[in-house]
Amino acid sequence: MKRFLIAAVILCLCLSSFSLPAAMAEKKISVVATTFPIYDWTRQVMGDTDAVDLTMLLDSGVDLHSFNPTATDIMKIATCDLFVYVGGESDDWVEDATKQVINADMEAVNLMEALGEAAKEEELVEGMEEEDEGEAETEFDEHIWLSLRNAALFTQTICDALSQKDPANAGIYQANADAYIEQLNALDACYAEMAAEAAYKTLLFGDRFPFRYLVDDYGLRYYAAFKGCSAETEASFKTVVFLAGKVDELELPAVMTIEGTNHRIAETIVQSTQTRDQKILAVNSMQSVTSGDVKDGADYLDIMEKNLAVFREALN
Repeated sequence: MKRFLIAAVILCLCLSSFSLPAAMAEKKISVVATTFPIYDWTRQVMGDTDAVDLTMLLDSGVDLHSFNPTATDIMKIATCDLFVYVGGESDDWVEDATKQVINADMEAVNLMEALGEAAKEEELVEGMEEEDEGEAETEFDEHIWLSLRNAALFTQTICDALSQKDPANAGIYQANADAYIEQLNALDACYAEMAAEAAYKTLLFGDRFPFRYLVDDYGLRYYAAFKGCSAETEASFKTVVFLAGKVDELELPAVMTIEGTNHRIAETIVQSTQTRDQKILAVNSMQSVTSGDVKDGADYLDIMEKNLAVFREALN
């Protein structure tokens, strides 16, 4: 159904393409970013310039794993100048959407490709719910934005792509990128200091675990109920007992969750420990940021700073 929708929209665009060139010549440089982190990095590179029209595609709170593009979404991609996306398995729809774009000069930037060999395979750690036996293909962890070091790389990648589209403002974009990367590096140093000084070196999530890149950056260990891209919502008795036992064994002061209102698994884990007094702490994986949140001032660095405070509490 998704492939049919994409093909139909492309056909409609092709039939009306005779009217597009004149309009495209007059418009600003159009950039479409799939997720909030990509949108915010691009916004930082743009700065105050009015030469760019920036759109966040996943702006309704749906996360990357369950997103299905609408006809309007496909039209935005087909006519934009620069399309920036994560590039993991959840973006498998992109190939069809970009096969016959109307704007022949459109450039698509796959950030997982930019990450190259640093992209990490999803891993099944001890105690984690196993996937169906039929899923044998290697899957890469898509949550590449939850590493400040990756964010610095991607900011420069976006700057380079935007500068190629708009050479007249390349100097502005690079200056903005340099200033923002400096902020990312400073916060990265704070995370490294936090991890080095932490009383505990293990995080335990009664939830999906999208922070693989982050814990690897700082040499932390983790246990979790599910992989980061898992669609499961219920943990087995075996998983709960194992995670509760790890909390007891390591004397962890907290059980972690990601954003959202359903923390039932974390609560069950706590109630299954010997002391039943662990805190339940939530960190923001930025998978459900809406356009309303953006209007209210949602900011990648600010969210990562707040996450730092939560991780510090969980590890001390």
